[in-house]
Amino acid sequence: MKIGFIGLGIMGRPMALNLLRGGHQLTVWARRAESMQPLLAAGAAGAANATEAARGADLVISMVADAPDVAAVMQAVAQGAAPGLVAVDMSTIAPAAARRIGAELAQTGVDFVDAPVSGGEAGAIAGHLSIMAGGSEAAFARALPAFERMGKNIVHIGPGGSGQVAKAANQIVTGMGVLAVAEALAFAAKNGVDRVKVREALLGGFAYSKILENHGQRMIERNFKPGFKSWMHEKDLNIVMQTAHELGLCLPGAAATAQMFNAVVGSGLGEEDSVAVLKVLERLSGQA
Repeated sequence: MKIGFIGLGIMGRPMALNLLRGGHQLTVWARRAESMQPLLAAGAAGAANATEAARGADLVISMVADAPDVAAVMQAVAQGAAPGLVAVDMSTIAPAAARRIGAELAQTGVDFVDAPVSGGEAGAIAGHLSIMAGGSEAAFARALPAFERMGKNIVHIGPGGSGQVAKAANQIVTGMGVLAVAEALAFAAKNGVDRVKVREALLGGFAYSKILENHGQRMIERNFKPGFKSWMHEKDLNIVMQTAHELGLCLPGAAATAQMFNAVVGSGLGEEDSVAVLKVLERLSGQA
């Protein structure tokens, strides 16, 4: 399959590399030319812009920061699109924005799939991402061979925007989970108890979670190197709260978690991993 891939950051670069390893013919573009170099070295072709990346492609994938970036990329993609192109955005944006972008692309003959992912940098590298897709059955089927090179848990949720609803739900669970683990470890430390032993005990009971296993270990090691940056989790939780406000939906836990990640970013820790929420808790509790 001929694929155009746009956006080669922490997540996009390994995702694109897995497509190349799967035998797909790849043309890439990123705003920063240096981001393209690992892909070019691996055999991908380079494009001068998003329009060129879409020209002649069967499928175009974007992995960028936020809804305005997706909208700009997809407008450029439409200019280079052949009839019947499927455009897939794997970024995390608001469901309403995904629906709007899909409707605009439909007017140009491009079929849009919103397919955000979960699994972080490690999942992207391993090709084990969870992919949540919204769009038509036909468009999903055409994108599926590419999805299978990037992910293991691939679910067609429903019509356009549904993938972003699922991702927002994912960010509620993961955001509150990271905060819960940070609170538990801060609680143990403030009581003078070995956090390593506390985590070990919790892993064997109903408190077990992937977040406790993976993020809890990162907190103990004080490994704040980003696999998923704090500012990204803040952005995603703001999407959750914006959507909840539009729907008149009460989400008190998500609201409190969103405020904590606002504090993480406001403390200058936005470029660190989301486990840096532990640092904010420690400062508030006199542990730092």
